[in-house]
Formats: sequence, C-alpha cells, structure tokens
Amino acid sequence: MPTLGERIKYLREMKGYSQKELSEKTDLTIVQLSRYETNHRKPDPEALCCLVKTLDTSADYLIGLTSESSLASPIRNLNQEFISYLDHPVHGTFLKSFLNAPDQLKNETLQFFNFIMSNYENSTLEHRKDTMT
Repeated sequence: MPTLGERIKYLREMKGYSQKELSEKTDLTIVQLSRYETNHRKPDPEALCCLVKTLDTSADYLIGLTSESSLASPIRNLNQEFISYLDHPVHGTFLKSFLNAPDQLKNETLQFFNFIMSNYENSTLEHRKDTMT
C-alpha cells in the first residue's frame, strides 16, 4: 500500500505541479513538502487540509483509508483505446519515463506537446475550411 508521502507525490505529479508550485498553492514550504513526500514528517491537520483542497482529493485517500482519490476515477473511466496506448511497450515506457523525469523536463515536454497540438488543431481547421469552399 502506498504511503502518505507517495500519495502526495503521485497526486502532485498527476496535477502537473512541481514541489515549488504546490508549496505556493498550499502556503507550505518546499522543505515541508519534501519531508512529507519522503515520509520524514507527517502533515499537521491544517497542512493536510491544504493538501486535500489543492490536490482535489480526500484526507481518507491521503492517509490510506481508501484507495481511490478523486483523480483516480477519471483515470479509471478512460476509454479502452487510451488504456491500450498506456499498455503499449513503447508508448507506456515513454509515459513512465516522463512521470519520473525532472520537473523542468516535464514542463518543456508539455510545452512542446501543446505546441504540436496547437499546430495540429490549426491545420485541421484550415483543412475543414478548404473542403467547405
């Protein structure tokens, strides 16, 4: 069963936050978050409340009383095509590597992906306009 620290880190990464970003959103220090994520300290009730609100989860999930976070539900409901993409030996490996990458690399990758998707959407719109005329 994942620890409190592992659950905090998992949700932080699923939300795309660096420790710095989460510390700013929760008014906790980076040192506090780091200690929580490495299980060297446990958050006090006030800090736990801030984490619950910011990570959009429940205290029950963070402390291990339930195995389902609010983020887990949408993931479970993904369509089969996406799930098979995650299970693919190449694509799944990339995604697992991405989740373990440093925050700066994640941000750069996301920016690049957004750039690609923006260009794709623009070219699709242009193609639709061309076919309508």
